[in-house]
Amino acid sequence: MRQFTAVVNPTAGGSAGAAALLGVARLLRAAGAELETAYSSSLAHARRLARDAGEDGRVVLAVGGDGMAGAVGGALSGTGAVLGLVPAGRGNDFARALGLPADPAALARVLLESAPRAVDTVEVTSAVHDRTVVLGSVYAGVDALANLHANNARLLRGAASYYAGGLRAVASWRPARFRLTVDGTEHTHGGYSVVAANSGYYGSGRLVAPGARVDDGLLDVVVIGEAPKRLFFTLMNELATGRHVQRPQVTVLRGKEIRIEADRDVPYGADGEVDAALPVTARVLPGALRVLG
Repeated sequence: MRQFTAVVNPTAGGSAGAAALLGVARLLRAAGAELETAYSSSLAHARRLARDAGEDGRVVLAVGGDGMAGAVGGALSGTGAVLGLVPAGRGNDFARALGLPADPAALARVLLESAPRAVDTVEVTSAVHDRTVVLGSVYAGVDALANLHANNARLLRGAASYYAGGLRAVASWRPARFRLTVDGTEHTHGGYSVVAANSGYYGSGRLVAPGARVDDGLLDVVVIGEAPKRLFFTLMNELATGRHVQRPQVTVLRGKEIRIEADRDVPYGADGEVDAALPVTARVLPGALRVLG
């Protein structure tokens, strides 16, 4: 029987982190599993808790949103320890990419019975931010600005906060000139944003990279180029289904390593939490993490 340590972000979605764990914890314990709970005071603290639990041979449950999943999963990347997810944030996009069920009973069965699968992680480095490892995506441009607005939203939650953040970001955005180096080949694009995606989803269920797979050893690089702002709002709506990649304003590249630079000060983010400025390099770490799901 598996032994679990749940690392909880008590602020994810308000009190949703602790609340989401309660139902799952009851079912895990009823099945005979041992479960201990550790509350994190920060993402750095969550990483330390995760590494300690993983070194003890315990399955580490990341309870929270994509920031918590990325922090805990990044800490376990390359260690051989096993990650489980209890989604309790605004986006839960990596859990969505894994196909995890929302029903507590079904999720408990996954955590108790499924065999760990190897998935890729993403190493992120820049001159102004320490090296970190995340799970979902690295995004630069209007996406990062929109995510910053969403994180600061006080009255809106979930997809609504991301949509409102996107509207605010686009309204003030000036197109940038991006220089991308993908596996040594340089590409230049002007426009709104660049997303280096391990998971196909970001921004609370938006299918930004329909072809991305978490276990293919590659990043899908989606570039949203220059377009009238009214068309960009249409593109935002098409992110729900992935139809935006059929537009001529959207370019999709694939590679193992991408460096993103710009001709002016442009923000980037990763897994909803890392906020810094370009340039940044994202490199896939194939099969570096064992996860239940």
